[in-house]
Amino acid sequence: MKRPFLQDLIHRLEVGGGIRYFRVGLSLLVLATVIVGYNWRAFRNMSSQEAMDAAQLARNIAEGKGYTTLFIRPLSIYLVKKSNPAKPAPGLAADLARLKRMHPDLANPPVYPLLLAGAIKVLPFQFKLPAKPKFFWTTSNGAFYRYEPDFLIGLFNQALFFVMIVLLFFLARRLFDGSVAWLSAILVMATELLWHFTVSGLPTILLMLIFVGLVWSLALLEEETRTPKWGQGSLFLLAALAGACVGVGGLTRYAFGWLILPVLLFLVLFGGARRVVLVLTALAVFGGVLAPWVVRNLNLSGLPFGTASYAILETTLLSPGNQLQRSLEPQITVSLSFFWFKLMTNLRPLVQSDLPRLGGSWISGFFLVGLLISFRNPSLRRVRYFLLFCLPVLAIAQALGRTQLSDESPEINSENLLVLLAPLVLVYGVGLFFLLLDQINLAIQGLRYILIGLFSVIFSLPMILVFLPPKTNPVSYPPYNPQIIQLVAG
Repeated sequence: MKRPFLQDLIHRLEVGGGIRYFRVGLSLLVLATVIVGYNWRAFRNMSSQEAMDAAQLARNIAEGKGYTTLFIRPLSIYLVKKSNPAKPAPGLAADLARLKRMHPDLANPPVYPLLLAGAIKVLPFQFKLPAKPKFFWTTSNGAFYRYEPDFLIGLFNQALFFVMIVLLFFLARRLFDGSVAWLSAILVMATELLWHFTVSGLPTILLMLIFVGLVWSLALLEEETRTPKWGQGSLFLLAALAGACVGVGGLTRYAFGWLILPVLLFLVLFGGARRVVLVLTALAVFGGVLAPWVVRNLNLSGLPFGTASYAILETTLLSPGNQLQRSLEPQITVSLSFFWFKLMTNLRPLVQSDLPRLGGSWISGFFLVGLLISFRNPSLRRVRYFLLFCLPVLAIAQALGRTQLSDESPEINSENLLVLLAPLVLVYGVGLFFLLLDQINLAIQGLRYILIGLFSVIFSLPMILVFLPPKTNPVSYPPYNPQIIQLVAG
């Protein structure tokens, strides 16, 4: 006799392994709820200059105008004019600064704008606001409410965010165990600051993904040097992959390129007998990835990183605020004392404020306390050493590279480099939490899950508060309102 459908379904869930699919389905449902809920409650249009700059650059690329910009800085005019040896044809006026045609962009590295350009080609971007009210994008009376291109760029960054979480999950499971991996993935997904970065339009989430990929390559390389499994060539491939990750990261945010220093130090210390060749391999690949773009910038501006080469001079006594970017004839003088003053001035708040709440949460305290614990697993110790190598390098790069952009948006800006360490710091913090939890003799078995739940809820409070009233206004004005801009332009 054939069993009823409901009885058969229950049997499959209990005996036939269906419980696994049930858990996966429930997880996907929770994930979809979080995505829809956050974008409904907390999405805001772009509010930073650098996000808008990258978006308009990506649009120019997608429209076939090349790597050119409509955001023309006076400093860029000066550099292009100074480096352009071309002479005008007879009867034509000189355009040495390339102002009568599309001006080349000298401020942004190429990876993130190119990815956005690909997204613009694939996704249904509608730049012109609809004449008739549309649900979700406008209010019932036709007033502007959400700008579709900004929203789609946010979804694109959220897709990168989930790819990063998957990579982080498998890395945490390899270094620790399944419990640490699952809780780390959940807590990263519950970090409101990272969600804020996904809708900011900045390349920070992409840099996090690249950084997790970099740590993956170094973790595999370190393990291969201790217990060879894949053959000698794998070490060189992994070293090349590490160099490529830093190179691609450097072409996403120039300051990321400084991480080649801790990568080389890691290879020197843990690269085994072939450490010299591994160092040279990583360095050669890193240089090879950067070289074409550096040559392009040298040809256009005479500087390897265009206008970004002067970032270290900005917000100093030499060039207060963004005065240098607005100069058609800059008078540039170099004084080491000014650089030292900028470094010390910016390091102080960074150490006092940014470092203790790395990634916008208190769990970084678990990471710092965990430094007193020596893990038995060599990979755990050595990956943690790499994070410690990265910490001062990124702190110094962030302090010296600080510009007016950080003053306009103190926390949500692409100059916030320490936040790139947040996912890995969180993994080590969760690892210490489970280590401490295992030392407690719990009389009731279920109490363990209650403590894990309380830990997760307390950590996730900023994200939970997003879903409570009042609702965030999605119109980020100032700095801009697309409806007003399109109305005036029309």
